[in-house]
Amino acid sequence: MQKIFFDLDIYSYQIDFIGHVNNAVYIHWMEIGRTKLLEAVGMPTHEIFKQGFAPVLVQTSITYKSPLHLGDRVQIELWLSELRNASAIMQFRFYNTQQTLAAEGVQKGLFVDKQTMRPRRLSPEERAWFIPYLDSSIKV
Repeated sequence: MQKIFFDLDIYSYQIDFIGHVNNAVYIHWMEIGRTKLLEAVGMPTHEIFKQGFAPVLVQTSITYKSPLHLGDRVQIELWLSELRNASAIMQFRFYNTQQTLAAEGVQKGLFVDKQTMRPRRLSPEERAWFIPYLDSSIKV
């Protein structure tokens, strides 16, 4: 099973009035992760749009464990815990530079036809591209 791993810097504009990373920033980081996952499986967003469908979110949940601060570098890991014909559940973990778990997140995504906005099933070939990132035994 493969995971997507990437690191990001934390900037001053991402810090809230309490002095740690604002909760909305995690959603932004999850968007970056989903983009990286689609690129890794050979389905970059701009190519998906050309084919007449789009990935959309239907659910997001984040559990915060410890704060991230300015000067930290966030390390993010992402994998799939569920893959269905038209949807997937993505799992995220966010760590600080010392490898302390800062947060865990879950998002459910759905592929939809751009014209009808109805669910669009992945072909068997498209679905197979996601299988290497699927590990249903590890859930957040």
